[in-house]
Amino acid sequence: MPHAPVLIVGAGPTGLVLALWLTRQGVPVRIIDKAAGPGTASRAMAVQARTLELYRQLDLADAVVASGHTIPAIHLWTTGQRRATLSFGSAGQDLTPYAFLLVYPQDQHERLLVARLQALGVGVEWRTECLGFEDQGERIVAQLRLPDGSEQACAAPYLAGCDGARSVVRHQIGAGFPGGTYDKIFYVADVDARGPAATNGQAHIALDHADFAAWLPYDNQGRGRLIGVVGDERAQRAESLAFDDVGHSAIASVGLQVRAVHWFSTYRVHHRVTDHYRRGRAFLVGDAAHVHSPAGGQGMNTGIGDAINLAWKLAAVLQHGAPDALLDSYEAERRAFALKLVETTDRLFSFVTADGSFADFMRTRIAPLLVPLASGAGAVREYAFRMVSQTMISYHDGPLAAGQAGAVRSGDRLPWVRTADNHGPLADIAWQVHVYGDAPGELAAWCTSQGIALHRFPFGPAHEAVGLARGAAYLLRPDSYVACADPQARCAVLQAYLERHLGAGTRRS
Repeated sequence: MPHAPVLIVGAGPTGLVLALWLTRQGVPVRIIDKAAGPGTASRAMAVQARTLELYRQLDLADAVVASGHTIPAIHLWTTGQRRATLSFGSAGQDLTPYAFLLVYPQDQHERLLVARLQALGVGVEWRTECLGFEDQGERIVAQLRLPDGSEQACAAPYLAGCDGARSVVRHQIGAGFPGGTYDKIFYVADVDARGPAATNGQAHIALDHADFAAWLPYDNQGRGRLIGVVGDERAQRAESLAFDDVGHSAIASVGLQVRAVHWFSTYRVHHRVTDHYRRGRAFLVGDAAHVHSPAGGQGMNTGIGDAINLAWKLAAVLQHGAPDALLDSYEAERRAFALKLVETTDRLFSFVTADGSFADFMRTRIAPLLVPLASGAGAVREYAFRMVSQTMISYHDGPLAAGQAGAVRSGDRLPWVRTADNHGPLADIAWQVHVYGDAPGELAAWCTSQGIALHRFPFGPAHEAVGLARGAAYLLRPDSYVACADPQARCAVLQAYLERHLGAGTRRS
């Protein structure tokens, strides 16, 4: 019977990133997908700063940025007037090396990930479908349909369902998918357009009476993605609609003139989070675990975050002898974030698409007064950037959090120091310790005994500004979140943390 430590069902961005992270950590994988090959539609477009930071650990960030289009700002329009601008550069330049929104069509994104995985010696098995599986306690045995129509059993210690909103894996484990479906219907269109808004390389969101449109450019030449809402009177025949059938008032209000439509589709938006991310040896990842409105471009990035969170924990168990209980923290950390995300995007989506004269009044009269005031405040701009870029994600309340040093708490993403680029060492996907300032002599010996790299940085005003404490020890997880923070850099504290969560005598690298 074919065997792989991790069987990955689904080769979209989530499944591919999970395969890449596991492979980089030395865990063999088998990745299958019932499709004939990578996607051919642009679908998810936005790649957020936090995803690029994690891609940097895979040596992928530069290639993704070079292939995509960087958007430095988003402009908000109502009734034909520009009301506010969120500049990513001014809001995020001290937070991340990637202070912009990146537009990178999903079909191109998938092809790049597939190529990188092939370069590591792992090929996606296309036209291979998971029909079901049995969790036998010590392993999972999955039944696969191969490209020639024959069936094959495959054994694996763990299975990851990255197979989308209609997940076979989710149905198999009996996990619920509570939530609902919005009444509104969205449309998406890849177009060529002209006008100042089409060629300045920036994003535009327009709110008009009973209409909404968002423009995400692919370049500075007028190629881009339009997203909007289908009017209620047309929603009943959404499947037969063409671009000419949907409302264009919001599009016209920003001066966009559509010259050609290359792709057009409509779809309903769901908001759901599964009640179980794990059942025995099977896990749900990405859209198999959560779906929500496209507000903020969060969906694909959240799936990629799921994959990386799960990958290092699977590697710790399979490669380094960590207890299976470590894998329970995957659901605890990622489901909590998904619930917050669905709540946030639900509120934003409902505000943008609500019907009625009061809703129109709030969107076109009140919002234009409040948004410029809010966006003019530096703290508000930074908060908005942190939220959209996913650099705000933390696991403070998760089961792996322990300690605080300075303003940095365990569960935080390691703050980036612009003048020192302390994220550079994170390219080594492994546990490591960072100290900013002088480190106790015994700490280096302890790190050596544990197989953990120790990185020392001179302490200065830039480190203090981001909340790091002089002389403290920050034990970092392989996904660059702070596992344990100790102001006195005590080896005993770090040792106790590792033994509690990874097990006594567990190898760290």
